[in-house]
Amino acid sequence: QVQLVESGGGLVQPGGSLRLSCAASGRTFSPYVMAWFRQAPGKEREFVARIMWSGGLTYYADSVKGRFTISKDNANNTLYLQMNSLKPEDTAVYYCAAKLTVFYDYGYWGQGTQVTVSS
Repeated sequence: QVQLVESGGGLVQPGGSLRLSCAASGRTFSPYVMAWFRQAPGKEREFVARIMWSGGLTYYADSVKGRFTISKDNANNTLYLQMNSLKPEDTAVYYCAAKLTVFYDYGYWGQGTQVTVSS
């Protein structure tokens, strides 16, 4: 099995920064794609960013382009999300997810970490 655990969330003022981490454990970790999603209270879950685990190609939602950076540490089975210039509308629970092969949807999810952007 694959277990994903997010960390790094917290309270930050508008314009501030946070770096989220997602640590994988449970087996040899070799996913096809890793991604970040978020869900704000009363809203649907939305895609934030994804990264190809092997080649590192990234893709971002328009709402976070230029502000967020997704990255990875293959050796330590860890996914990161650097969030800069945070806005109140970024407030949400952030989840990491893994797609093990191109043939399947995201089947592994972390428990989420709360990010609150407020003054």
